[in-house]
Amino acid sequence: MRSLRHWTFQAAEKILEKIDGKIPQKGYVLFETGYGPSGLPHIGTFGEVARVTMVQKAFEMISGGIKTKLICFSDDMDGMRKIPDTIKERAHEYLQYIGKPLTAIPDPFDKHESFANNMNARLRAFLDEFGFEYEFKSATECYKNGTFNSMLIKVMEKYDEIMNVMLPTLRDERQKTYSPFLPICQKTGRVLNVSIIDMDIEKGTISYMDEDGERCETSVFNGGCKLQWKPDFGMRWAAFDVDFEIYGKDHLVNGKIYSQICSILGGKPPYQIFFELFLDEEGKKISKSKGNGMTIDEWLDCAPQETLRFFIHATPQKAKKLHIGIIPKCVDEYITLLNQYNDEQDQRIKMESPLFSAHCGNVPNFKIDVTYSLLLHLAFACGSETVEVIWKYILKMPNAPKRGEIAFFDKMVSGAVNYFLKYEKPRRILREPTNAELVAFRLLINKLSIQSEQSPQELQNLVYSVAQECNMDVKEWFCAIYETLFGSVNGPRFGSFIALYGIQETIKLIKNRCFKE
Repeated sequence: MRSLRHWTFQAAEKILEKIDGKIPQKGYVLFETGYGPSGLPHIGTFGEVARVTMVQKAFEMISGGIKTKLICFSDDMDGMRKIPDTIKERAHEYLQYIGKPLTAIPDPFDKHESFANNMNARLRAFLDEFGFEYEFKSATECYKNGTFNSMLIKVMEKYDEIMNVMLPTLRDERQKTYSPFLPICQKTGRVLNVSIIDMDIEKGTISYMDEDGERCETSVFNGGCKLQWKPDFGMRWAAFDVDFEIYGKDHLVNGKIYSQICSILGGKPPYQIFFELFLDEEGKKISKSKGNGMTIDEWLDCAPQETLRFFIHATPQKAKKLHIGIIPKCVDEYITLLNQYNDEQDQRIKMESPLFSAHCGNVPNFKIDVTYSLLLHLAFACGSETVEVIWKYILKMPNAPKRGEIAFFDKMVSGAVNYFLKYEKPRRILREPTNAELVAFRLLINKLSIQSEQSPQELQNLVYSVAQECNMDVKEWFCAIYETLFGSVNGPRFGSFIALYGIQETIKLIKNRCFKE
């Protein structure tokens, strides 16, 4: 397959170069992504797995049949550093668990064995719903069942080399107490960030002073210790022989450190790329512990899952705001690209579409002539509280899909109604038209009154003609339409709206909004 410009295929080509185009000794190419279950999974969390999968599928397309595998790794043995905002109402109960591994903390939602198990289950449910093929691995299980034992003994053997990598990256005060090993306190069960005073490689034990000042000795094996997060990253790469990892920009500065530690432990660092972090509506970084990210359920309640995949795929190395208000624009962009893709006859051009990469080559084969924005304005115009009302209007359109014909469109219609009722209706405010605008609306009514069935484009031209005859700026005229009739600053092509809503219904709408008696 010829080289494609999409970032997924560019990354796939780099992975192929890394393995010299040959099947690795383990028999497959390993893709990995990590996840910290410190709070409710959000779309950013889901996006990490989705993006890795997109690169994985791109690699499969260009590699000539080399097998692949995806690991989703949960850092669930980390100590809880603070109470997540998502359970702040129970903060007084959970203060006692600060510092304990996330898998050793009770589930505040009383559904699973631990806090981490609940978060892990939520993430896996999301991934399963989208049909991702992956192997889930828990840090707690890997440490406790001995998966990492052989690497942990190497960390002891290469202790000085690892310290030589880590110490220059730390503040002077931190250098005095730093150790790559974090023992699990045998008294409290907390993850201890303490200096190591002795180490016995033959026995596989370390000694340290606990929080009470008492000297303790513990095995580094089978869950007696875990590693600091930076050495842990590199150790995991070496342990699993990871070939590709994608991580957030906040890890970018540490990528070199992870790679150095992986090499020290005898591994070959994976090819790595980073993605920019998602921001909330105020431009702040989305955080699992703060709970300021939009959930996958919130997106899927308002739009088809294909549009979420498209949003996740686009420009990963550019920071993007992620909040409910982006959905209408995203859906309409998706529809535009989908229609263009399915109109295109040249397969080479089709492969350059971002949808080809986002859908891993399996782009839906249908066209949609109704925009999400149009559905929102229709819902507002008819005061719709139900999907059934919207479908009555859609069925009038000759080219619109029938209900049940295209699952994407069915979901788009129901999602638009949900979005309108939850987020649009409460904030839309109609403004009164000016005297000049009233003249234009009266002329529009007169023109529509003598029309029979017209195409959306013919109706759009008619609306344009009103601005010309009234010596109005076209942009200002359409703004007046949207603000006066719909309470929004922009909207769909008004000719398309008239065709969908109906000429007589549009006349009534204008009269009700502008010429109340």
